[in-house]
Amino acid sequence: MNKLLSISLLFLLSWSMPAISSSSRVPCYKSIFSFGDSFTDTGNNPIVFEWYSIFDPVTRPPYGTSFFGLHTGRNGDGRLIIDFIAENLGLPYVPANLAHNGSFRSGANFAVGAATTVDAGFFHERGIPSTTSKFPLNTSLGVQLEWFESMKPSLCRTARECKKFFGTSLFFVGEFGVNDYHMSFQRRTVQEVRSFVPVVVATISKAIERLITKHGARNLVVPGVIPSGCSPPILTKFADVSPASAYDSRTGCLKAYNELGLHHNSLLQAELDKLQAKHRNVRIIYADFFGPIMDMVESPHKFGFEEDILIVCCGGPGRYRLNSTVPCGDAAATMCQDPSARLYWDGVHLTEAANRHIANIWLGSINSATRVSSSKCANGPCRPSG
Repeated sequence: MNKLLSISLLFLLSWSMPAISSSSRVPCYKSIFSFGDSFTDTGNNPIVFEWYSIFDPVTRPPYGTSFFGLHTGRNGDGRLIIDFIAENLGLPYVPANLAHNGSFRSGANFAVGAATTVDAGFFHERGIPSTTSKFPLNTSLGVQLEWFESMKPSLCRTARECKKFFGTSLFFVGEFGVNDYHMSFQRRTVQEVRSFVPVVVATISKAIERLITKHGARNLVVPGVIPSGCSPPILTKFADVSPASAYDSRTGCLKAYNELGLHHNSLLQAELDKLQAKHRNVRIIYADFFGPIMDMVESPHKFGFEEDILIVCCGGPGRYRLNSTVPCGDAAATMCQDPSARLYWDGVHLTEAANRHIANIWLGSINSATRVSSSKCANGPCRPSG
């Protein structure tokens, strides 16, 4: 319980601390509401799975050492993409909804590590072990939306008030999809998992539609999925069963798993185009997760990374330093000398340095899509279009 208390105290502090890039600038958005998995989770995981947290390496050093100085429930050595975006927009770090005891008027983060897009029943029906086989709680996108809807009465009271409040909020829907696919690989081939992609994308689309029509969301950012074929967990899992021809000779990544990600992202973008055409007064921004990671994998020196880009910074023995019996946070684990010179932190999760680069790209998309009522926010309230 002391560990959980320390996480809560940290979020209380981060909620009140000024954003690094805010200066005198008036933010274009008044709040951020976020849904997702461990790429976005700012502290819900240890609370959701409290009984399991004593074994959870995320609640131990060296997590958080590059920025926060202690673990925060984040899967990384420091700030996540959502943290950098909040800083840039002049907003507080988005507090985990289950770990924060204060106001959520500036936003809330409903993301949970290991969360899937579709509900657990989808996997159970297909004999695929899901997180709910190990944990007692379903934390899918639909569940996270229910948490948001339960919080809504504390944020606004009338339909008009809610429309105004959420109209000036920025919503992040994802990343979603990685956990659905990675879990499915336990019992299905990559070709079989490909058939699940339309279901995952349709679930994301329905959630966006729900946020727009039921809650008045006007500004949404929807990330695609990562190149799973370059992620150490997938590379490690299939190292002994993949022939040399399965790998990209330039990068060392598994081609079929990256092609699955490209397929997901293509279907997702097509679906977002349909939603945008249907809701012309809403801004739906696709955030590319795949491309920036591939850029770092293909040209590590360009980003200040070491040559062997697919090796994790923190872990145990093994080709990629990813070991299920010696995870990062374990007493026997070791950490690289300089996390800022690595792409991967502890497996699929990225280092703060990588998150910063991706956040800068996403911010370019967010800022370029934002039309404001004044050319200078400092001259008056800066409002999203619509």
